[in-house]
Amino acid sequence: MEFRRAVKKPLSTIAEGKIQFPDEQILKLFANKFSSDLQVPLVIWLEGDLGAGKTTFARALIQALGYAGRVKSPTYGLLEQYELANLQVLHLDLYRIGDPGELEFLGLEDLLDDQTVVLIEWPERGGDWLPRPDFIFEFAYEGEGRSLHWIACSEHPQLSKLEAN
Repeated sequence: MEFRRAVKKPLSTIAEGKIQFPDEQILKLFANKFSSDLQVPLVIWLEGDLGAGKTTFARALIQALGYAGRVKSPTYGLLEQYELANLQVLHLDLYRIGDPGELEFLGLEDLLDDQTVVLIEWPERGGDWLPRPDFIFEFAYEGEGRSLHWIACSEHPQLSKLEAN
C-alpha cells in the first residue's frame, strides 16, 4: 500500500456521488451490499462530524464481512484489528491523537498487506502516516437521516457498487 500526506481532497477524483440514508438500518444495508465480493487491499477514509455515521458504517461493514464478535469503537485505543478467514480489517479512529507522529507507535505500516481492509476515522489528523485512500466517505447529517458523499481516489473494483446506488 502506498503512503502519502493526508489531504482533505485527493489530487485527482476518479468518480464521486451521494447516497441518502433515511435511517441507520439503510446505512447498515448499504455496508452489507458494499461488503459483497469485497476486493482487497482496500483503504477507506471516513470523514464527518461526530455521530454522522462513520463508526456505524465501519461496525456494519466489519460484521457484514463475517466478524461475529463485538465490534468496538477504537476511539480510546486508536486501532482495533479484526482477523477474518481471508482478510484482516484495521479500524482506526484518530480523533484523540494530538500529533500524527503518535501513529508511528502503532506500527501501521507493518500491519498492512494485500489482504487488509483499512477504515480510518478522522484521517485529516494522520499526517504522513496513512495509506493512500481508495475511497473517501464523507458522512453528514441530512434531516432526520444521514448522507454519504463518496469520492473514488482509485479504480478499485468496489467502485461499481457505489456507482450502482
